[in-house]
Amino acid sequence: MNVRDSEHMIAELKSKENYELTQDISDADLILINTCSVREKPVHKLFSEVGAFEKVKKKGAKIGVCGCTASHLGGEIFKKAPYVDFVLGARNISKISTAVNTPKFVSTDINYDESDYAFGEFRGSPFKSYINISIGCDKKCTYCIVPHTRGDEISIPLNLILNEAKKAIDSGAKEIFLLGQNVNNYGKRFSSSHEKIDFSDLLVKLSEINGLERIRFTSPHPLHMDDKFLEVFSQNDKICKSMHMPLQSGNTKVLKEMKRGYTKEWFLDRALKLRSLCPDVSISTDIIVAFPGESDEEFMDTMDVIEKVRFEQIFSFKYSPRPMTKAAEFTNQVPEDIASKRLTFLQSRHTEILDEIVAAQKDKIFDVYFEELRANGGVAGRSFNNFLVQVNGSEELLGKTLKVRVDNPKRMVLYGNLI
Repeated sequence: MNVRDSEHMIAELKSKENYELTQDISDADLILINTCSVREKPVHKLFSEVGAFEKVKKKGAKIGVCGCTASHLGGEIFKKAPYVDFVLGARNISKISTAVNTPKFVSTDINYDESDYAFGEFRGSPFKSYINISIGCDKKCTYCIVPHTRGDEISIPLNLILNEAKKAIDSGAKEIFLLGQNVNNYGKRFSSSHEKIDFSDLLVKLSEINGLERIRFTSPHPLHMDDKFLEVFSQNDKICKSMHMPLQSGNTKVLKEMKRGYTKEWFLDRALKLRSLCPDVSISTDIIVAFPGESDEEFMDTMDVIEKVRFEQIFSFKYSPRPMTKAAEFTNQVPEDIASKRLTFLQSRHTEILDEIVAAQKDKIFDVYFEELRANGGVAGRSFNNFLVQVNGSEELLGKTLKVRVDNPKRMVLYGNLI
C-alpha cells in the first residue's frame, strides 16, 4: 500500500509540479518519507532518517513526511523535527501539490475521501501494476492503529479499477496486484451510488481483460472468506494461487480479545478447504505473539494452527502497543523475555517446516514471470503460486513467462534452469 501511495505522489508531482526522480539525495529539491506506524520501530526510525536527510540535503530542499505516522502525529512532527516542511496523512496524498507549495502544510484528515480521485500514471515496475481497490478499514482490531490513520473503509468505483488495469496492460504489464486492508470486503460501501458487487465479482470482471495474465491481491480477511470467494479463487486460471490469510493468533479467546471476528476453528476450516480446492496454493500469514494476557497454552494453539496449515511464509512479530488502540490500555502485558522466547520458538519451528516445503520443490517445473535483474547474471520472478525463482540470464527474459525446472531450492529463492 505504501508503495502504491508513493507511486501516486510521484505521478502527481511529475505531472503537476514538473518534478523528476533522482537517486542522488544531494541533488534532490524534495525528499519524501512515506511512513508506516503498524509497529513502534518504524516510528522511531522516521526521526533518525529525517535528521540524516537534513544533514545531507542541499540548501532550500524540502522534506515532507507522509503516510500513517503523519496521520497520527500530525503537527507534532514539526516539534520533534522543525526542519520538516510539510506533513501529509495517508488519506490525503492527492493534496501533495498543495503541500509542496504551502509552508508548514499539515493535512491529516483520516476520512478525507480520495476514492474517486483519478491519480496520474506512474508505476515503479513496467511488468506489474499495484491497484488500490479500497481505502481505510472498518475493523476494530484492538491491537491495530490502521483505522486511526487510514479512516473508514470505502471501496473504489469499479470503472476506475478497470480503467487502471486496462491502462497497465496496454502499457505492457501482464500482472495486476490488488490492494486493500480487507480486499474481500470490497463493495460494502462506496462514496456514491454504485451497482452491487463483491470481491469475487470484481476478480471475475478483471480476469476478462485481454492481455492480463496474472491477478494477485492482499490482504483478504479470514472472516470474509466465504465459499464463493474460495471457489472463484481456485477455479479462475488468471488468479495466482497464493493466499495471504492473517491469522494473528490461533487461540479463540485471544482472537476474541483482538476483535478479529472469527475462531480458531473457522480459520482452520477455511485454510484446509482452500488446500483441498487448490492443492498447489501457497498460504502466508501474519502472527502476533504475546498479545496481552496470552498464556503458554493459548500460544500453543497458534503453534497447532501452524502445524495443521503448514504456511509457506509467516510474518511474525512480538505484540507492539500502539497509541489509540484498546490493547495498549490492557494491564496484562506479557513480559518481554517471554515474548522473545515465544517468537524464537515459533520462528524456529516454522524454519523446519519451510525447509521441508522447499526441499519438496526440487525437480518441479514452474511457469515463472520474470521481472527482476539480480547480481551475478541472475534473473528472478515469481511462480504462479508465489515462489521466488531465479535462473541465469539477462534482461531479455524480463516481462516473459517461461518454464523453469528447479534444481537447487533454497529458503528464500528456488534456483533453476529454463526448459
